[in-house]
Amino acid sequence: MQLDLASLKSVRSFADDFLRSESRLDLLINNAGLLNSGKTEDGFGMIFGVNHLGHFLLTVLLLDRLKASGPSRVVTVASIMYKMGKVDFSCLTTHRDVALGSRTYHLGQKYNDSKLCNILFTYELAKRLQGTDVTCYSVHPGAIQTEITRNYGFWWGLLIHPIMYLFFVDAVSGAQTTLHCALEQGIEHLSGHYFSKCAPKMNIEAKARDDAAAKKLWELSESFCGLS
Repeated sequence: MQLDLASLKSVRSFADDFLRSESRLDLLINNAGLLNSGKTEDGFGMIFGVNHLGHFLLTVLLLDRLKASGPSRVVTVASIMYKMGKVDFSCLTTHRDVALGSRTYHLGQKYNDSKLCNILFTYELAKRLQGTDVTCYSVHPGAIQTEITRNYGFWWGLLIHPIMYLFFVDAVSGAQTTLHCALEQGIEHLSGHYFSKCAPKMNIEAKARDDAAAKKLWELSESFCGLS
């Protein structure tokens, strides 16, 4: 089915089509991620709009079907780069973006910020799913050879591609933690946790377990998506 996470209209259309055609939803993996500059169709920063907001709306629109199909799971692919991220609510409210600037450095920072959003989203989602048969997890898949840097400029590409070739793992290896959270039995009590190398990380940074920030991000995302 066609889905463009840079368009809230497309997300809604996809959800409508899916709910009409499919009676069950056992597993939702929020996997899309990019490092592009520019704005989404709705005027949000592209990285924030795709990496977080599109996934947020998609998940919320499908929650009732997930609950009806339980036990079911939501897995959101984050990154260890959340450690370098922050959520600037003032910038989000004023500019509809996690940060300003369009240079490669700025895009990297926005990516880090969006990955922190992924983890806070999962943390808050787990709270809201308590008492249901739906569990959720965020994951760091590792450094993977993908095409996420395909829109980088020539010189950045010249620098990063040899590093990726030498030190990054292939996509099959990089999918293992996602598959673990999707399929492993007995981890239901770890709903809301952040996983790396197929194991929950118990020493996650405090900013990724900030109750007030997680709640505020959820409420702001609802407002951005026209849900409140």
